[in-house]
Amino acid sequence: MTENIFEQKLSITKNQRSKIKNQKACVLWMTGLSGAGKSTIANALEQRLHELGKHTYLLDGDNVRHGLSKDLGFTEEDRIENLRRIAEVSKLMVDAGLIVISAFISPFKSERNAARAIFNDGEFIEVFIDAPLEVVEQRDTKGLYKKARAGEVMHFTGISSPYEAPQKPEIHLHTDLGSVEQSVEHIIQSIYLK
Repeated sequence: MTENIFEQKLSITKNQRSKIKNQKACVLWMTGLSGAGKSTIANALEQRLHELGKHTYLLDGDNVRHGLSKDLGFTEEDRIENLRRIAEVSKLMVDAGLIVISAFISPFKSERNAARAIFNDGEFIEVFIDAPLEVVEQRDTKGLYKKARAGEVMHFTGISSPYEAPQKPEIHLHTDLGSVEQSVEHIIQSIYLK
C-alpha cells in the first residue's frame, strides 16, 4: 500500500521553524484520570506561555473527539487509534516549531511509549497530572464517574477500564496537593524553553 509513497525532503527544517519563534519545539503530553486537572492546567499553561511570547497549540481530548476522532468510540482499539492520531498531529506541530500541549487521559503505557517513540530525544515531555481516584470522583466535574458507577458509561478509565500510571514521567504533578497556578509554574520551571 505504501510502496509508491516517498518522503518529500523540505527546504525549511524544524530547527529553523523553532529558531524563528525563539523556542524549542516540544510536546507536553499530559496524562491522568478524568477530573485530575489536565484540561484546566493545559489551558492555564497555554495562557502563561502566550504571555511569555511562546508559540503554542493546545490539543484537548474532548475537542479532538469533535473533529479528528469523531468517528471513534471508547473501546480499547478506538482509544489506541485516537492516541496514534494525536501523536501524529502533535509531531506535525512540533515539526512546525510549536510547543504542543496535548491533554488526554491516554491510559495505556504502551500507547504513551508509542507516541514518545515518534519524537526526537527531548521533544516528548510526559506530564503526569496525578490525583487519587477518590479525589477525582469527588470532583466529578462532568458527572461521568457517577454514570460509570451506575453502568451508564462503558469503558470508563479508572472504573471499568484500567489506567496505567506513568512510572518515570518527566514532570509529576499532584493536583490534590497544589493549585493550578503552582502546577503551571512547576511545568514552566521544569522545561527549557528558549
